[in-house]
Amino acid sequence: MGCGVTKSNHLHKHTTSSGRAVTTIRAAILIQRWYRQYVARTEMRRRYTWNIFQSIEYSGEQAQIKLYNFLGYLMDNFTPSSNERNLISHIFRENEVCRDAEWERYFCYKNIEVPEIYSGPHLTFPLTVEEAVGLVEAFRNKKQLHSRYVLQLLLETWKLLRMFPNINRISTCHSKEITICGDLHGQLEDLLLIFYKNGMPSLEKPYVFNGDFVDRGRDSIEILLILFAFLLVYPSNVYLNRGNHEDHIVNLRYGFTKEVLNKYKMHGKRILKLLQKIFSWLPLATVIDQKVLVLHGGISDSTDLGVLARVDRHIYISALRPPKKRHHSLAGISIDSDADVDTAAISRVFQRRASFTYPKPMGTRYCFQNRSLQDFSDRIRVNMENQLELSRREEPTLNTQINKPEQESLCLSTDSVSSDNTVDEWKQILDLLWSDPMTQDGCIPNEVRGGGCYWGPDVTEDFLNRHNLQLIIRSHECKQEGYEFCHNRKVLTLFSASNYYDVGSNRGAYVKLGPDLVPYLIQYQASSMTRELTVRQSVGRTERSALRVLREQLFAHKSDLLCAFRKFDSENKGLLSLNDWASAVESVMHLDLPWRMLRSQLVTCKNSEGTIDYYEWFNELAITGSKTDHIDQSLLEMLYRHRSTLETIFRIVDTDNSGFISMQDFRQTWKLLSVYLKMEITDEAISDLAVTIDSNHDGSIDIDEFMEAFRLTDKKSRLERGRSMFMGTASDLTKLEGDPNI
Repeated sequence: MGCGVTKSNHLHKHTTSSGRAVTTIRAAILIQRWYRQYVARTEMRRRYTWNIFQSIEYSGEQAQIKLYNFLGYLMDNFTPSSNERNLISHIFRENEVCRDAEWERYFCYKNIEVPEIYSGPHLTFPLTVEEAVGLVEAFRNKKQLHSRYVLQLLLETWKLLRMFPNINRISTCHSKEITICGDLHGQLEDLLLIFYKNGMPSLEKPYVFNGDFVDRGRDSIEILLILFAFLLVYPSNVYLNRGNHEDHIVNLRYGFTKEVLNKYKMHGKRILKLLQKIFSWLPLATVIDQKVLVLHGGISDSTDLGVLARVDRHIYISALRPPKKRHHSLAGISIDSDADVDTAAISRVFQRRASFTYPKPMGTRYCFQNRSLQDFSDRIRVNMENQLELSRREEPTLNTQINKPEQESLCLSTDSVSSDNTVDEWKQILDLLWSDPMTQDGCIPNEVRGGGCYWGPDVTEDFLNRHNLQLIIRSHECKQEGYEFCHNRKVLTLFSASNYYDVGSNRGAYVKLGPDLVPYLIQYQASSMTRELTVRQSVGRTERSALRVLREQLFAHKSDLLCAFRKFDSENKGLLSLNDWASAVESVMHLDLPWRMLRSQLVTCKNSEGTIDYYEWFNELAITGSKTDHIDQSLLEMLYRHRSTLETIFRIVDTDNSGFISMQDFRQTWKLLSVYLKMEITDEAISDLAVTIDSNHDGSIDIDEFMEAFRLTDKKSRLERGRSMFMGTASDLTKLEGDPNI
């Protein structure tokens, strides 16, 4: 009997144990399923957040190129005496260079006194290793280098760079490894972290910095000064490639110009002018062990290293426009003509217009904005009779110039280019600085950025075979992990600015190459906050920031969106289905985003039938301040939509870099913008804007105050309303975890 009881108890225990095991397995499966769904949702959010940031970033670059093309169009089509042409002409004078001795006198620092109360670093030349390291520590401690030392350091850098070839060739046999860094974009903490992890440049630790040192970040000038200091100390161990942001036209839009003028108010203009010279002398590429090519952007199907090695790189002060042929008359008047924009054409001449008010028609409304950079200069042609007549008129002047003694001119034009290959060389430089790889074969214009091209794996294979190379290392594109291989691992994209779009948005990376030329990649994130945030907090923070920017873009396109909505809303009820809403938004924004998925993040006003009240939707978005109520709404919307473009024009018009422009220049700026956008802006509307901003009635406009007064804010954006809370630690963010709206 006792034995029977034992068997029964054993069977009961076995049944209970099996039941628990089944329950445990089921629970594990549920947890696994939930976790996979969580990971999938997180990755989905990360991807569309990334697409939002990248689409808007590239849209801004495209707008910058279009604006520069437009200003170049004005320069080529209006008389030299016109007020509007004079307003912008100074940004196209970069190639009117004097002899080096004249420039050195202009950049002279000796008359600048360093006061006794100055507590920053002191420099002596030739620069020592200790001084370069001391400069790093000073910038780490938020100290500023005196303008005397800045000019002196930049002047020495300019002299040194003029001795370098277009393509540096280095070898790993002189050291164990070479470290390569991608875009830094003014983020000093990333550079400091790289030096902390990898060591500072030295004879045993050479570095290649692959362009885009400046713009977007707050410490661009400090990064340049550190890199230039180590370049002077170790000219055979520190190599700098030019990026597309080493361009004074791009700097106008993306912050570097403003940064320098704010930090060096008295001598900022001279510093910027000297930096233009330095940027134009930066080498274009670096070749390691004859097998690895390091360049900033990329290649095209016409890229030829032989051609790039022979280019006079310093004539490309800005890579956004071919250099001008310039001839000087006895009267000292400069006669401009474009370098040939098509090798098949004998020459092209641009017809002058006497008045800004009556420009030559530029075709349909949007044809100008859709033009690519390469073919924009082909827009206007004159007939052969006009061309021959103009040539006959210019011939005596040119003959006079040829016979003119050199001593009669203080300033020389080093960009007088007679080669028919000038524009072909310019396109090669443009491709090198602006291009991106794509997955499919071929080579097509890069319409997303507006400059350069997209090139495919077949172009990479052909290029590597022709030049006997095995790997291309490029930068130019932000990657979530800080790097990315493509084209059968023959192209490596390297990006060293972590947290580029927002804290937690991406890692930074650098790569080390030894004699075996196998890339060894190191990733990092510079912000201490990212190490304190959970994955959910990091993704949520970045997503909120991206959605805030997206809402601003949507509101700035309000009128176009309303037109698109009404096409679907035939009964004019103000209601749309989700499908129709998503289709209409994409037709206007062209951002290729998952709008149906984003609906819950962007739209809260949905009725019981599941339709969207689009009038109520726009009411959810607001504009800061009440001073804008009396301003024409179409003008206001245009201001919001083209805010960065308008600020860029303001910076161009502000020729003395004071941060203020006169009321007359303010009106001229709006006239430029109205022609650029092909829309009518009345003098009354412009006056209303001026009155809104000029509160003290002193007759001048503070640029920063004007731009800040018309900044969009989003009622639904917790990031915008509670920005200060995100400057704390992860514990401050924990309170948000339970919020269903996050």
